Amino acid sequence: MKISIVKDSKPPKLKIFAALGFLLLFVLYSSNVEASAISGLKKKYDRFIQDIAEKYGVDAPLIHSIILAESNYNEFAISSKGAVGLMQLMPETAKDYGVENLYSPTENIKGGVRYLKDLMNYYNYNRDLYLAAYNAGPEAVKKYGGVPPYPETIRYINKVNAFYRQIKTAKKQKSRIYKFYDESGKVVLTNNPHLYSIYKNRKTK
Repeated sequence: MKISIVKDSKPPKLKIFAALGFLLLFVLYSSNVEASAISGLKKKYDRFIQDIAEKYGVDAPLIHSIILAESNYNEFAISSKGAVGLMQLMPETAKDYGVENLYSPTENIKGGVRYLKDLMNYYNYNRDLYLAAYNAGPEAVKKYGGVPPYPETIRYINKVNAFYRQIKTAKKQKSRIYKFYDESGKVVLTNNPHLYSIYKNRKTK
């Protein structure tokens, strides 16, 4: 019996690069899908968060940032320590703030925001301290006289602060109105910085 051996014409390096390219495309696609899903969930809760933010005097982007860091907008999230829902409330804390159904997005957010507001007042609006207390508990902050040296808590504070900056920046860019003249001389008003930059670049050429 004659056995034919078919050689792969692609050199090993090319195969590696092709595999890496495919992997990169998959990661980028997955990231875009996830970002789109998160953006949709953010919009879903945005109106209620705006209302609750105004009621208790807490910045709405901060609430969104905490939800992103805590549960990534998963209303059924449960931590290894037993924290539940969008704002990852412990059952004891939820009970203190009148939350009956931890899986209810509105109840969970309302209870979480009320708890957050109390922490903000207690720590004189020092963001690192009230975020540390939200994550590790007020007793841990008291024990160390500041942010506890827990890697998880430090990562959490950095994550929330990063999300907060991103959301605030995006909000500012969205609310800014750009003015320019199109080819016919008409005044155009837009909140799209990309569109504005296109016409601005055309004008300078």
